[in-house]
Amino acid sequence: MRMCKVIGHVVATAKHPILEGKKLLIVSGLEGKNDPTVPMQLAIDGVGAGIGSQVLVSESGIAGGLVTGIKAPPVRSVVVGIID
Repeated sequence: MRMCKVIGHVVATAKHPILEGKKLLIVSGLEGKNDPTVPMQLAIDGVGAGIGSQVLVSESGIAGGLVTGIKAPPVRSVVVGIID
């Protein structure tokens, strides 16, 4: 699990049918806030996060399935929590 910040979202007109109605977020790791080499990634939103939110991102298919309600989500990264 990683701490990340939501920096944007993606609108996809064509995507896997199981992802219909799910938000795809662009997240960046918090470990190097001002470091341009910190990778960005896409994550499916499981908790209602928005741009600017600091979040917990899981890269476990099982955790992602529990949070999203999708038995085997076709994604690697899932936002599973919002950090206060």
